[in-house]
Amino acid sequence: MNFRCQPSFRRLWWSVLVLCGTPAVWGVALAVATKSLPATPSPRMATEQSQGLPAVVYALRIDGGINPAVADFIRESIQAAYQAGAAALLIELDTPGGLLESTKDIVKDLLGAPLPTIVYVSPSGAGAISAGVFVTMAANIAAMAPGTNIGAAHPVGGGGEDIEGDMRKKVENFVVSLSRSIAQERGRNVEWAEKAVRESVSITEQEALALKVIDIVALNREDLMRQVHGREVRVQQRPIRLELQQVTYVEREMRLKQKILNVLANPNVAYLLMMAGILGLYVEFTHPGLFFPGVAGAICLLLGFAALQVLPINYSGLALIGLGVALLVAELFLPSFGTLGVGGIVAFILGSLLLFDTAESDLTLDPAIVYAAAGTLATFTFVVGFLVMRTQRRRAALGREGLIGEIGEVREAIEPGKPGRVFVHGEYWTATAEEPLPPGTSVEVVDVQGLRLRVRRSKG
Repeated sequence: MNFRCQPSFRRLWWSVLVLCGTPAVWGVALAVATKSLPATPSPRMATEQSQGLPAVVYALRIDGGINPAVADFIRESIQAAYQAGAAALLIELDTPGGLLESTKDIVKDLLGAPLPTIVYVSPSGAGAISAGVFVTMAANIAAMAPGTNIGAAHPVGGGGEDIEGDMRKKVENFVVSLSRSIAQERGRNVEWAEKAVRESVSITEQEALALKVIDIVALNREDLMRQVHGREVRVQQRPIRLELQQVTYVEREMRLKQKILNVLANPNVAYLLMMAGILGLYVEFTHPGLFFPGVAGAICLLLGFAALQVLPINYSGLALIGLGVALLVAELFLPSFGTLGVGGIVAFILGSLLLFDTAESDLTLDPAIVYAAAGTLATFTFVVGFLVMRTQRRRAALGREGLIGEIGEVREAIEPGKPGRVFVHGEYWTATAEEPLPPGTSVEVVDVQGLRLRVRRSKG
């Protein structure tokens, strides 16, 4: 049987579909529009400014190397600031450099940010070195505090040394093009941006202002906002006038995951975690049942490997470290008279110095930490080896070998062919001898035959 709706039912169904479908249609339209939001102040920001309320500025501090955790933190802060209707995002920067990939991510986010961004190199004594140059220049407003510096953006290896050969040309040309494109986009000094890479020049805040590398030299946040107020910047190719006469700051902090990753991304921390893990596991394997060294070592080693996932490493250096540890362990069990140990220390030190020697970053591993770790590991290995050797050479204290040579006393007379009793090593034993030995005679054990001793008169 076919069912057909009457006209009144059809009108009812169409009404229901329209009522249900309209929110969905509007929702889809809103979602599509949200993905391509124009770079204009949000209604909340416009309302606050029209009512004379203080402008909201999201502020965050980057104090350390540029790494994936920092890039993720800046990206989240840009999104949070825009969604909250903030007037601008302020990044207070002090960095010695960092990873090239993370720097490119930050530059991309700053150039495409949907709200004005300000990078302020502070406090006095801080610097925007290497990767920090690109982060500073990529902001809409670049500012520095008195007594700061910027520059030295030449790409180097993980140990701070120059990159050689064709790789140097490739990396250098890429970084030069990146710096030039950022400077052109933000209207900054293109020639200096190229010199910062090719010649590794570094300048003070006053020189940077004179060369139009930055826009402002400010004493503090308040001075910075006073000078920024009324300036016009372009956000996603749209002009925006900054109204920052009165400002309320919202301080942003890294999430726990980002804080942990930021700590692990320090090459010195990652290296120390690996060394602690190796030492802990070695102690557990040589002294089974202690548990704590094994558990702590496994945790440290896993955290060290997690750090290596975000840090560019030289696998040749990692292999040399593994070889060095293997040789040091072998020294404990093989009679090489120190040859394996010395070779292990050399391999360990070379591998440690080469571990972060890559063209993708300017991170460095403190040589003092390498030498301290190598010295600690070598000392521990040789001390354990010395104790093992001394134990092996020491006369046995138990069993058959422990009785031979012991001095005892005859308690029951011994005749040739007739055993007697002696007191040796705190125990009574049946003993034989090739000469008569009356009670009270001091004797020396010369052999053990089952549960019977063979003794002779002690020469002492």
